[in-house]
Amino acid sequence: MASAYQKRQAASAKRATKSRRRRIEKAKRRNTDRVRRIKQRHEHRCEDHDRPMLSTAGMQFEVADRNTATCDGGIGLAHAVARQSGLAAAIDRHVELLRNHFPYQESDHVLNIAFNAMADGTCLEDLKKKRADEASLNAPGAKRIPDASTAGDFCRRFESKADMDCLHTAIDEARRNVWSQQPDEFFDCATVDRDGSIVETTGECKFGMDMSYKGIWGYHPLLISLAETREPLRIVNRSGNQTSEDGATDECDGVADYLRDCGFRKIVFRGDTAFSQTQHLDRWTDRGVTFYFGDKAMKNVETMAEALESSAWRELKRPPRHDVKTQPRAKGHPVKENIVIDREYNNLILHREDVAGFSYKPIACDRSYRMIVLRKQIDEMKGQKLLLAKEHSLFYITNDHSSTPEEIVFQCNDRCEQENLIEQLKNGPRSLKAPVDNLYSNGASMLMSSLAWTLKAWLALSLPETGRWKAMRRKEKRRLLKMEFRTFLNDMIRIPCQIARTGRRIICRLLNGNQMQPVFWRLVDVLQL
Repeated sequence: MASAYQKRQAASAKRATKSRRRRIEKAKRRNTDRVRRIKQRHEHRCEDHDRPMLSTAGMQFEVADRNTATCDGGIGLAHAVARQSGLAAAIDRHVELLRNHFPYQESDHVLNIAFNAMADGTCLEDLKKKRADEASLNAPGAKRIPDASTAGDFCRRFESKADMDCLHTAIDEARRNVWSQQPDEFFDCATVDRDGSIVETTGECKFGMDMSYKGIWGYHPLLISLAETREPLRIVNRSGNQTSEDGATDECDGVADYLRDCGFRKIVFRGDTAFSQTQHLDRWTDRGVTFYFGDKAMKNVETMAEALESSAWRELKRPPRHDVKTQPRAKGHPVKENIVIDREYNNLILHREDVAGFSYKPIACDRSYRMIVLRKQIDEMKGQKLLLAKEHSLFYITNDHSSTPEEIVFQCNDRCEQENLIEQLKNGPRSLKAPVDNLYSNGASMLMSSLAWTLKAWLALSLPETGRWKAMRRKEKRRLLKMEFRTFLNDMIRIPCQIARTGRRIICRLLNGNQMQPVFWRLVDVLQL
């Protein structure tokens, strides 16, 4: 039986929960009223104003007495999901780089760099500004945070691939906890995309950098991501002169084992022509992995495609890019096309696409696979004159024998979505940069900064899909999951917030709202802040 003290504690916690829920409901009503007032202010009225709409009349500035505020009120929410997923504890358990903790743990350093990226920090030097701001320290509940030079020194403690693997293991452990809360259909399929990206650097003494095939000095990191959630599963920094597929096979094998352990029933590998390493296709097939790779247009493959009968070809009809909800919008004036025609530039115009398939056995394989060929009929124009009608073929190899050739082409084309993820990592949290001095330290910086994007995905995955409004909740979840990083910051992180520390509590009072506030408060309720 529970003691009297335990009963009092349970009753107190129950009263606190009810009080918190009342305050959240009251905040939701205030936000609804605020949205209504803004909508009324934006209503168009035929009024003639005798003065500009923008005015500073009656404006005055004052100094607050005791209250502090920050423009990044959503950082506490990101910190909550990092704690609840077990990320901080996993980092302290697996990453052992500090002999003494005076006063920071390894998780403090990692999350400090991730939160700097999430708070729109462009470089490690921005930590100095946050370190000197009391509200920015109170928002994640920190007495102090590492300085920029200390953060750089922590990155330089990563001296081998084993150190990087420890950090990947910690993140994987926390990611498994987040995935375990998802519905059963979430584990139907895991699509693994992989690609490389060149990270340019102007440094002269950065160990491990080299000149890429584009003549750019820097690094060539490998990105392995999950297409369904757009999470980066692996970021492996490599020398600038390495090819895209170097080291990708071992990393993908480890990712496949991890996804199997997490409970995914089907695993799909996708990649461009650089990743169609035929010596591994039989092994992946035996392991139950489905793959879709672009293949090089070699002479023997082109000959086999040309020998196909005309009845084997079917016209490829691509679906519309967007579903029109009202009426199709009229196209604008083709300025670029008219300039190309007037100045008689060479212009390539896609006339038609046809698709076919045939059986093909690579030299390094013991079994045959399915080769899909996409034939493009292109008209080369100069002005309004036809210079040449030519054909260009693209090839895709797969072990999927049940899908139609059109579906396989669309599946391979969907891999291009990873290019958008790479651009988000470059321009959102600015992960793909080389701020420190060697190969592994820059790889660690890339991985820790990318945690800002990973935490965004985990916040979206923390939203439940149950209840009366299941369809609407799922739509909100997908919207937050696919949201661009800049939009995510504006809607969920960059919220003016008053920070107050009372006793053992940190109270965050939001001073403004937006259309995503209902989602924000649902996350607050789920994460039990």
